[in-house]
Amino acid sequence: MRFYSNSCCLCRHVGAGTIQLGVWYLIINAVVLLILLSYHFSSSELGGDFDDANMCIAIVIYLLMILICTMANYEAYRQHATWIIPFFYYQIFDFSLNTLVAITVLVYPNSIDDVMSVNPTCLVLIILLFISIILTIKGYLISCVWNCCRYINGRSSSYVLVYVTSNDTMVLPPPYDDATVNGAAKEPPPP
Repeated sequence: MRFYSNSCCLCRHVGAGTIQLGVWYLIINAVVLLILLSYHFSSSELGGDFDDANMCIAIVIYLLMILICTMANYEAYRQHATWIIPFFYYQIFDFSLNTLVAITVLVYPNSIDDVMSVNPTCLVLIILLFISIILTIKGYLISCVWNCCRYINGRSSSYVLVYVTSNDTMVLPPPYDDATVNGAAKEPPPP
């Protein structure tokens, strides 16, 4: 009995949905990396006072995210779950960060009240609704990637045939050697 769905993202297969999600994250990370690189090169030409260590760390992180997204797309295409798991953990990390941002906005609404001259209660409700929608979508996408992993692992696993007798004791099928006909020459199994 399986406890996962084969469809996601507007009735698409979980493999295709995972590939689409991986491409989307790949594009976003590549655009952010290009923005960081262009800012780094323009600030170094202008003699900007930007911390090079932080920039190198950010570039390495986005390169790692691009690698994770690329490998998740490749493995989802090949129907292997090995490199989809780091992508799944990346999504959980992203969900956790967004949840912390939501909690921060709710606990300290004064930090955003200075930005806009809107009724603070109305502003908090709008932000709460917006963050709730984003977290719901991210949670759904996490479940899509998890269902893809479960689908791939369930598809590739082999099941052992078990016979149940009338007194509810399980009996495994006999070994290959015992299943051959008595007295007949034992032939090796086919390759």
